[in-house]
Amino acid sequence: MIRKNPSGDLPIVHESAFVDPTAILCGKVIVEENVFIGPYAVIRADEVDERGEMEPIVIKAGSNIQDGVVIHCKAGGGVTIGRSSSIAHRSIVHGPCTVGDNVFIGFNSVLFNCTVGDGSVVRHNSVVEGCHVPPGFYIPSTTNVHSDEELSRIQPVTADVASFSESVAEANRALVRGYNRIRNEF
Repeated sequence: MIRKNPSGDLPIVHESAFVDPTAILCGKVIVEENVFIGPYAVIRADEVDERGEMEPIVIKAGSNIQDGVVIHCKAGGGVTIGRSSSIAHRSIVHGPCTVGDNVFIGFNSVLFNCTVGDGSVVRHNSVVEGCHVPPGFYIPSTTNVHSDEELSRIQPVTADVASFSESVAEANRALVRGYNRIRNEF
């Protein structure tokens, strides 16, 4: 479902993207080409700052927002999901937040008020808030990171983890093509 926010902003979705009919996109949302947005995802840009303004939620080309993901912004802050990134099932990305290119965010993870650098992996059930994850970092499952200082304990991404992330992104790009091909079938 595509709908306006109270400010009158309507999502902009590239024609090559696939948005599942059960997903909700509301407000100042920009979805670039070949993006997959799965069932029951909610992407909502509707809160304004003290000046009555808001930044958009941007999902860049080739990324996938999987089933049940919630993306929202606090007080007008924006969210950017980089190119070819994967936000896995039931994760929450709450802005202000920037996720770089070729990033994997695992199942049930929570991102808030943070930056996740290109090529990083945040595994399942992790919380990342109030910090700047440098490019190429690997955050293990069930890890909670609440400051830049805590990142010093985290090991850089290994090649096998990075290739897993790319395989998820490619699988979802294939889903975009497949679902767009059968879009009008019942």
